[in-house]
Amino acid sequence: MKKLQISKDITIRKKVYNHIREQILSGAIVPNQRLVETKIAEEIGTSRTPVREALHSLELERLIKSIPSVGYVVNPLSEEDVVQICEIRALIEGLAARWAIEKAHKKLVKELQKNITAAENEVAKGNVTAFTELDGHFHEIIAKLSGSERLLELAHTLRRHMLRYRSRSIFLKDVVLRAIEGHKRILEAIRTGDPQKVNGAVSSHLEQSKEDTVRYVFREESKIKC
Repeated sequence: MKKLQISKDITIRKKVYNHIREQILSGAIVPNQRLVETKIAEEIGTSRTPVREALHSLELERLIKSIPSVGYVVNPLSEEDVVQICEIRALIEGLAARWAIEKAHKKLVKELQKNITAAENEVAKGNVTAFTELDGHFHEIIAKLSGSERLLELAHTLRRHMLRYRSRSIFLKDVVLRAIEGHKRILEAIRTGDPQKVNGAVSSHLEQSKEDTVRYVFREESKIKC
């Protein structure tokens, strides 16, 4: 784990927590990996106390678990979690889209179209990996323009959790192309301003995301192991 730069405007405990959490969500710290307080403190350059507090918070968030005589271990990936995250996201992001339409319809359409165009251009150049950031930005545009900080925070947290699973499939061109098509359908529904069409497009997109994730993370990998 790389050295951690701790700024004065944020507590050490919060900084350590954010750092370890991001390492888990990005896949840098893998499922079932053991987390040792002393080792982590040494690697990131801090004392054990903020590390201990951060690990406790991550356990409450269900990213890690405590095993007697072993310590903390990163929770394995779960197909059930993927299903639940996608269903919750569909509800939250459908609501975000409806609120964003009410508050900033023209800006919403403009920003989403710009994002989709950028994504298509990157894929056309063979830069499929660029889609990860553009995908997150697409959904963030909707959440931000909803005008709700609480909704934005929830949406961001769920996307980060989902990326932990999607990191293995998001770089596949067919998955990216399906995701872009999903974004296009969401945009077209938003253009109409019809709440039912918006909900349907968001739900359909996240259902496809769920299917791709389950297929590549759980089904394809199990075939390889066999």
